[in-house]
Order: sequence, then C-alpha cells, then structure tokens
Amino acid sequence: MHIGFFAVGVGPSADPELIALTAQTAEQCGFHSLWAPEHVVLLDQYTSKYPYSQDGKLPMHTRVDILDPFAALTFAAAHSKRIRLGTGICLVPERNPLVTAKEVASLDKLSGGRFDFGVGIGWLAEEFAAVGVPWERRAARTREYLHAMKLLWTEEEPEFTGEFCSFPKVRMYPKPVQKPHPPIIFGGESTPALKRVAEVGDGWFGVNVTVEDAQSKIARIRQYAAAVGRDANTFSFSVSPGLGVPVEIDTIKRYRDAGVHQVIVGTIPRDPQGIRGEIERLAEKLVVPAAKL
Repeated sequence: MHIGFFAVGVGPSADPELIALTAQTAEQCGFHSLWAPEHVVLLDQYTSKYPYSQDGKLPMHTRVDILDPFAALTFAAAHSKRIRLGTGICLVPERNPLVTAKEVASLDKLSGGRFDFGVGIGWLAEEFAAVGVPWERRAARTREYLHAMKLLWTEEEPEFTGEFCSFPKVRMYPKPVQKPHPPIIFGGESTPALKRVAEVGDGWFGVNVTVEDAQSKIARIRQYAAAVGRDANTFSFSVSPGLGVPVEIDTIKRYRDAGVHQVIVGTIPRDPQGIRGEIERLAEKLVVPAAKL
C-alpha cells in the first residue's frame, strides 16, 4: 500500500529550499509520490463552487504563491531520485495541448520516467474567462486535447484535426521515458468524471473521499471500463481523505480493502522549519506500517 504526499509549489512550499527539502525528506521516508496543484490565477470574487469544501469556497486566500506545477515538480525532480511526481491536478482545458505535451515529456525525461499526469477539467469558470478559454464544453475539450497529446507522445510525425485544436504533420521531441506515455490520472468524483477515468484515463485521484465512497466509485469505474472494453485492473486508484484530515493506519487498511492503491496525505507546510519533522512523523505513523499491508 502506497502513501503519497501533498503538496509542493503552493504557499510556503513554493520556496525553492522548501521544495528541495520536502522532496528529499519524503523520498528518504519512503513516500511513494509528491504532488503539486495548479491555478493560473485566483480571483477575490467568484460564483463558481469549489467542489471540496462545504461552503463552496477555496480554503485559502488569493494572495498565495502557486507555482506552475511543471516548474515545481522539475525542481523537485532535480533534488530526488525515486519518488514519483504528480500534478494534482493540471487544468488541461486551460492550456495549449502542444505546449502541455512538451512540458509533460520534458518533465518525464528529466525525472527519469517518474511523472504521473494528474488531470482535470477545472472548477473555476472565472479563471477560464481570465485566460480566454470557453467554460462550455471543457470536458470535450479535455478529451480532445489528451487524444492529441497521445499522438504527440507516441508518433514520429503526428498530425491532428479536431474541434478544439489542429496541427499539420509535426515532430515533437523528446518523447516521454514512460511508454506509451506517463499515466493519465483523472481527478473528479462526478459520474462524468468517473466515466472519463474509465474511457480515457489510466487511473483516478479522488479527493475528500471516504472509504465507502472510494469503494463505490472504484466499482463504478470498473463497470464503465468493462462497458467500453478496457481492463480496469491496469488502473491505479488513489484517494485523499482531505487536506490536513487525520488518518490512522486502520483507515489505510480499509482503503486498501476498498480497492485503493495509494492514499495521499499531508498538508501545505506553514512552518518551513518544521516540515522535515512533520514528514517524518507522517512516515512513522503511516508509510512504514502501510508498506507491510
């Protein structure tokens, strides 16, 4: 049973020394993965509902450092050797798919094939408006962008014509180290999100998910995958009980029995001097016993 750590690249953990320290300590303590979030911009006023809080509001102020996740994870890659590195999550429809494909392949190469491409369709309509991308049909845009990226990662001279993007025959190098490409891990808990996992993805990253929810949602993903002829036994299932939510090893066991492969825990560090001890305490409490499950 794997334990991942969230997060780097946000708040105090956007500091380069803290990213390096977090990556090194988490790796030394046996954490399986390290995750970085993404927002291009935040807004003081918005009507969109944040899906992971009861009041629908993002649980942090808007004057917070949020690094580009590929930059944060590349820096973490340079200070580690084994720990996997994931976007949690990349806002795919807000990005140019060719540029994103290049960033994914570059990070996978620089990390030696340690990148997990966590993706989602976004929740903040006002952010889409700020970057000039239509909010409507963002799920379809995401699927098309990922299809185009797969061509760029796997073909020698791909070309593509779609509704949201098109390009002539091109060459893009480097190709990812992982073949055919880094795992595409979808976030989201809605029915459409679970179907995206089954139909397009290689895994699922559920947030604020109880053991019971994890069990039922994984079962649904497996059903959706079977319906389109995909083998869900090749998928990875990761969950986060919630940022800062206390987790005991008995809970980890229950997640394992529910079909979860990785539980992602941690916090956004607020005390740079205490992050090493915090990671070490989490490792002693969860990583060491979880490795025996």
